[in-house]
Amino acid sequence: MLCIKNYTKSYDGKKNAVENVSFEVNSGDIFGFIGHNGAGKTTTIKSCVGILDFEGGEITINGKSIKTDPIECKKEIAYLPDNPDLYEFLTGIKYLNFIADIYSVPTDIRGELIKKYSSAFEFSENLSAGIDTYSHGMKQKLAIIGALIHEPKLLICDEPFVGLDPKSALVFKNIMHEMCDKGGAVLFSTHVLEVAEKLCNRIAIIMHGKLVACGTTEEVKGTESLEDVFMELINE
Repeated sequence: MLCIKNYTKSYDGKKNAVENVSFEVNSGDIFGFIGHNGAGKTTTIKSCVGILDFEGGEITINGKSIKTDPIECKKEIAYLPDNPDLYEFLTGIKYLNFIADIYSVPTDIRGELIKKYSSAFEFSENLSAGIDTYSHGMKQKLAIIGALIHEPKLLICDEPFVGLDPKSALVFKNIMHEMCDKGGAVLFSTHVLEVAEKLCNRIAIIMHGKLVACGTTEEVKGTESLEDVFMELINE
């Protein structure tokens, strides 16, 4: 579904922020992308969704290049950044309809999905309020619903659980599983290693712009906890 091959990105043309990174996210995967601050997670994710250009390698989504066919790629994915920028002059429902319009989601289908997800996140009563009145957690919920409104095949998230209360985080995890059960996939970065260990079937660890481990969760952590493996890699 997502194929990253020899991906390399430099910001100054001299030193690579990310170098020669390769991995795949396949249908049914909940894929955890782990690394310290500045390791290259967000840079890689932004290139995957077409926000950042890159110098080396190739990124494809269902066989289509994010460089040469970005519109077709973006029709199949949804991106949830770590700090979503929302149009705060809109109400929640106007924002969701705006996103649905962009993806040409039929009125009846968008209505069903808005009802489904706003109910799941106990957010229905907030949809008529202005986004400028929302708390950080409320904005995160709205961003998640917006990301799901066109039923993407691939959901790409950067620290998606930040700002969510425990109940909402559990709802979102269940939605991820539901997506993957239907043949979709999820790629997300996180600093919460316990979440990655329990939720993900596959994991990649990036250090200083280079991939240092990649495989199934069991392959990466072996007989240790993911936290222990991560700390060992940092201290090498």
